Amino acid sequence: MSGRVYRLHSTLELPLEDLEAFLENDPDLPPEIDDIDLTRRNNTLIIKAIAADDSLSKYTPTAQLKASVTETRVYEEEPPRAGGPQWGEEEEEIPSELVEFACFKGDRETVLQNTALQYPMFLVLQEIARQSEKGTLTAITELDGELTATRIVEGEPRPASVEVVESPSKNGGENGGVDWRNNKFIS
Repeated sequence: MSGRVYRLHSTLELPLEDLEAFLENDPDLPPEIDDIDLTRRNNTLIIKAIAADDSLSKYTPTAQLKASVTETRVYEEEPPRAGGPQWGEEEEEIPSELVEFACFKGDRETVLQNTALQYPMFLVLQEIARQSEKGTLTAITELDGELTATRIVEGEPRPASVEVVESPSKNGGENGGVDWRNNKFIS
């Protein structure tokens, strides 16, 4: 399988515990990936592809997914809205806990790094997106010469399409841009 990831944008968030459970339960990995390595450095999580192909040099950096780890307070019930004064009433503390979330946020280079095994690692990211209850994954990929649009919102695949439009840079300075070659203000 030879594919490429051209555009990618992610705002995915899922509990770190759920992500670790998903990765530990032997997810269906693409054939090019033998295994994945999960490393945490402070508040950064790195999920690295381990190549199934022995001909790939051990010095070649394989694709990796990068996420930040944040702590969020999760309430068992919705906290009351701030409204008018509540004199004489004692506030009851709503049961809550701090939960660590893995946040895959950013564009291609931020979330999916390195080119060796990039497309198979994108397929792993798609599976993670299906596990996520919060956030969106959008991408334009190519596999066997065919462009594909991907959109997953809060764990659910949604319809997506690729639209090819004319680049504004081909029009020169017609659409409000500056024509630097024929500008009378530049000597």
